[in-house]
This record gives sequence, structure tokens and C-alpha cells, in this order.
Amino acid sequence: EKLNMPLILAVAESHLGPNINLKDAALVGRKYAENANVPIVLHLDHGEKPETIKQAIDLGFSSVMIDASMESLEGNIEKTCEIIDYAHPRGVVVEAEIGHVGTGENYTNHDDCDSKYTTVEDAKVFIKETNVDSLAVSIGTAHGMYKGTPKINFERLKAIAGAVDTPLVLHGGSSSGDDNLGRCARSGIAKINIYSDFLGGAMKELKVEKPDNYLDVIAASKAGVQKTLAHYYNVFGTRKFNAID
Repeated sequence: EKLNMPLILAVAESHLGPNINLKDAALVGRKYAENANVPIVLHLDHGEKPETIKQAIDLGFSSVMIDASMESLEGNIEKTCEIIDYAHPRGVVVEAEIGHVGTGENYTNHDDCDSKYTTVEDAKVFIKETNVDSLAVSIGTAHGMYKGTPKINFERLKAIAGAVDTPLVLHGGSSSGDDNLGRCARSGIAKINIYSDFLGGAMKELKVEKPDNYLDVIAASKAGVQKTLAHYYNVFGTRKFNAID
């Protein structure tokens, strides 16, 4: 709100548990979203179980991701269509992923990771068959923090962006480098995930402030997350909210 910027507020299915459950995430997220004077999207990230995704929709999430990227293309299409058939009549948008954005710490050598690049043809077929609202593509990033800077395949991104009209998503943006992410944002990526960098921003602030009690730990962590968000708004060139839009 201070920066007059929109925000996608996400929680991944894998992060649901003792710290926060889906119902609480929906209640808290909706409270802030409904009272904000900028657009706020409440998003379920990396949904894997159909029942969890459908529950998120019923609880008021405005966006959900079905991650069936480890399936065959046909299996991914089938699972995505099931979610879209449930979400779209309820006014909820759906993100899916093809290719596969892997995980790990050392992605200096992309050959050592379990990522699988998205092909242009698969992207075209997938979008045609599903009518998905946004598509996460694999072009060289990975989830988590890197040792070294990933090598992003901008030629592949250019080819995919030129072949489809559907907004593209980049997972694994954290620690990919400002130059890489800024270029992605200018080259067809509409949404970039930076979860791990928020955690890193909080830890950086904690190391600087060295709080000695719980409340100050929360305050410093919050300040670190806010600084990270402001930084990436600038890197991405995010457009300020205009009520006329």
C-alpha cells in the first residue's frame, strides 16, 4: 500500500502444517486482501492434491496452482483440466507448470539438477488443451537458494513468449540475480516467485538488528521482508496500481 503496488500473496501446499493451515491462511489472507486499497491476489502455490486445491477455492483463494509437472504431458493436461473445470465457474484463476523446475542448492552446473526445460511445442499444446490462465515454465531456475548464478535460457523464453499469449510464470527466482530477473520481467515473464529471498531478507535484517526478544525478532523479520519486496518491485519494473485500470 505504501508503494501503491499490487501483490500476489501465496502459500504453498507443502508449507501447510503446524505453523499455518489452509483455513487460517484463507482467513488471514482474505482479511488483508479485502481491506487493502491495492489489488491483492490470494494464491495457493504448488497445489498437488486436488482436494486441497478445491478446498482452497471454496475457502476464498482467488488463484490456485496445480503442479502436475512431474506427470506426462497428457497426465498433466488431464489433472489441470480437472482443476480448471472446478475453478473457472467459481471465478478463480488457475496456474499450471510444464517442464519441471527442480530443487537443490548447487545449480552452477545445470546438468546436475532435476529440472526439465519447457519446450515451445508442449507449451502450445498444453495451453490449447487446458485454457489455463497462467503457465509456469522451466528455463534454468530452480527452487531454493543457489551457489553461483543460474544460467537462464533466454532464447527458450523468447521462443515460448512469442508463441503463446498466456501469461508466463517463473518459479525459483530467488538468488537468480537482479540482471537475470529484470531481463525475465522484460522478456515475457508476468509473475516471478521469490519466496526464499523473503526468508533471506528476514535473516539479513535479524543479523543486523540482533534482536534479543521475540517481539523484536518479529519486527526485524517483517522489516527485512518489506525491504526485499520493495527491492524486487524495482527490479521487475512492476507498474503502480491505477484505479482506472
